[in-house]
Amino acid sequence: MADVVSIDPRIGDAIEVVAQETTTNDIDRLCQGALAAAPALDGLGRSRRAALLWTLADALEARREDIVALADRETALGTTRLSGELARTGYQLRLFAEVLEEGSYLEAAIDHAGDTPMGPRPDLRRMLLPIGPVAVFGASNFPLAFSVPGGDTASALAAGCPVVVKAHGSHPATAQLVFQIMEQAAREAGAPEGTLGLVHGLQAGADLVAHPAIRAVGFTGSVNGGKALLEIIERRPDPIPFFGELSSLNPVVVTPQAAHERGTEIGQGLVGSFTLGAGQFCTKPGLALVPSGEGGDAVVATMIEQVRQTAPQVLLNEGIAAAYSRISGQLAELPGVRALAEGGSPSGDGFQAAPQLLETTTELLSPEMTEECFGPVAIVVRYGDENELFAALERMPSSLTATVHRGAGETALPLAVSQQLRGRAGRLVYDAFPTGVAVSWAQHHGGPWPATNTQYTSVGTTAIRRFLRPVTWQDAPAELLPAELTEGYTAVPRRVDGELRLRGAMPRE
Repeated sequence: MADVVSIDPRIGDAIEVVAQETTTNDIDRLCQGALAAAPALDGLGRSRRAALLWTLADALEARREDIVALADRETALGTTRLSGELARTGYQLRLFAEVLEEGSYLEAAIDHAGDTPMGPRPDLRRMLLPIGPVAVFGASNFPLAFSVPGGDTASALAAGCPVVVKAHGSHPATAQLVFQIMEQAAREAGAPEGTLGLVHGLQAGADLVAHPAIRAVGFTGSVNGGKALLEIIERRPDPIPFFGELSSLNPVVVTPQAAHERGTEIGQGLVGSFTLGAGQFCTKPGLALVPSGEGGDAVVATMIEQVRQTAPQVLLNEGIAAAYSRISGQLAELPGVRALAEGGSPSGDGFQAAPQLLETTTELLSPEMTEECFGPVAIVVRYGDENELFAALERMPSSLTATVHRGAGETALPLAVSQQLRGRAGRLVYDAFPTGVAVSWAQHHGGPWPATNTQYTSVGTTAIRRFLRPVTWQDAPAELLPAELTEGYTAVPRRVDGELRLRGAMPRE
């Protein structure tokens, strides 16, 4: 078995052996354990699963100092950023506890027996049930909020699905520590053994997705990684749902009026956004459409100054650093691309990279320039008039986000831009920047392929919908129905004979 090694990206050296890569036999044991745990986890009911999520959040926050220090050593993301990420992680877990208590996620519906224009109708009662054990792949760029304790895990557990997590190789020690904390907390909260599992290694990830006990996969990573997992799923005797967040350019449009009124402010914000976390956010703005003329010149001049003042940044791992160097170099050498500015030069230690700002025009914009480059690089595309702007928007790939910066009171052009972009993005942002994704009931973190391959988001309360399946009971005796579908139950919103009825107080289970 191969060692799983934890590397410090600031120096590029291995620090410790965390574990051994998980064997095929161990994968089978963990998946069978998850399958055995599934009925009992569902059987805890909504209130006890909500208590489980609260317990997990409390346990993680009780070890804040240890978790943040280790995650910083493995990712170089900084203790301030990581402390905030841990706070987000706890918030996600508690929010899904509220989702359970509120209950509308069940989509409970009752149609009593009766006559209809189509003839007699039987008694029909429908709600959503957990899909079964879920495989979750930790993300490289979020060692907490999109990894072992992240939103995929939180939403799956809320749904009543055991989770087996594939730890990311960029932060295996953090994954191991967080898993141990969560496993102990889950045990103390009364969750069945097998509720949580952790595996390490590329082959382990492939074996996990292929295992017949796994009923769905949540993945955050590259398009190539997602396609590889989809190929495994397609070879299964029973293909299962794959929920992937993959690649995103996240274009930003600056209108002439916005550039004229606040060009300096927009320029500063753009650089802050595309260099945040060393440009390793899935929502990083990789391309900005900026008008020609004095206002646009102010935006670009500010961006040049800001980039030149930015120190070299540490990337998460050797592979990301190599890909950034290769792809950003290819972008800079494309016909029609001009290098505007570069940040501080790397010292040669670890996985450092210099931030870069490139420029082209709408006339010279090519498909190669709209490929995602993970890391601190962005392309400014100058447009001369609205026709040029809309022609460029037609060449934008689908993304998680699209952003419009407007002038004060400006409506017509932003509306036209929004109408063109909303078919290519899952979140439209106005007069702000796309990095940073709030966790809430109204959030959506997806977009058409290649941003994601699903209409259901990985952030926000609708994330739970990915790990549920509908079941209808026809003419079922009352004693065989779930409590939420029995007569007189009021603790969840329900649609009864077409009428939406809101919830009352949640009973103790």
